[in-house]
Amino acid sequence: MALPDRIVVDSKILTGKPVVRGTRISVELVVELLAAGWSHAQILAAYPHLAEQDIRACLAYASELLREEKVFSLKIA
Repeated sequence: MALPDRIVVDSKILTGKPVVRGTRISVELVVELLAAGWSHAQILAAYPHLAEQDIRACLAYASELLREEKVFSLKIA
């Protein structure tokens, strides 16, 4: 799956946050719902404009960002 087919960034939509193409549903929202324990079926029922491939694209997008992210340990005294 090519991410540009599913995920877009447009400064006119949600101030440039990545969203599922053709919607105002952000990648952030989908990942937050999954982290909160929502199943794919629950997300698809709540957001009927989404498809299973959209949820997978959101996860792939987040994974790609994290792969490029540099993380440094913070020592807290």
